Amino acid sequence: MNLRGWVRRVFLHNLPLKIMSVILATGLWYAVSREPVSEVEVSVPVEFQNVPENLELGSEHIPRAEIRVRGPARIVRDLKTSDVRAEIDLAGSQAGERTFDLSGRHIRTLRELSVVQIVPSQLHLDLDIRETRELEVRARVLGSFAQGLQVARATAEPARITVTGPKRHVDSLEEALTDPVDASGTMHRGIFMTHVYLSDPLVQVVNPRPVQVTVIMERASEKPTVSVVPDTTR
Repeated sequence: MNLRGWVRRVFLHNLPLKIMSVILATGLWYAVSREPVSEVEVSVPVEFQNVPENLELGSEHIPRAEIRVRGPARIVRDLKTSDVRAEIDLAGSQAGERTFDLSGRHIRTLRELSVVQIVPSQLHLDLDIRETRELEVRARVLGSFAQGLQVARATAEPARITVTGPKRHVDSLEEALTDPVDASGTMHRGIFMTHVYLSDPLVQVVNPRPVQVTVIMERASEKPTVSVVPDTTR
């Protein structure tokens, strides 16, 4: 095929259709380039990726980031919080106080948008070793009893539970208390179902389940065999 025939085939074949395509593409580019631009600020929780198996965050507050993004008004108008994510990679981190930069490369959002501001620009984290150990369960009992009766003993089943969390927080706990059970009217023996309460929100029970508290009554003249933890929350 000579040069003239090649040019005719490439450039002149379906020429009206090609001209129309160029006109549409140009119009679309012009429309997009003239589209209003908007900005919006989105508050999102910071997500931590690749957290080492033996580490825990030592703060009960979930860090948040205020992220300002810019883009076409039609995109910004319909933007959802889930369309913007802030991610920090903790792979290889060690226990202790650590500072991490929070920049545009840590933000995941729609490709039509650009990140113009992040507050804060750094995160200061307290990373602690994860510890697991057992705690004794103590029952809390309250109530009004018949004259001459008192609580002789109150036992919990299970008597011990396993908890886990940041080492410093786990080590500060001496025991786990049950929610208070109202044993009012019990004459001899009462069985109640309740739950364990941990005062530290960063420590959690491994495999939590209801706790059975058994309350044994006796005559007030008799000496209690086991001390009962009073309900001090009222």
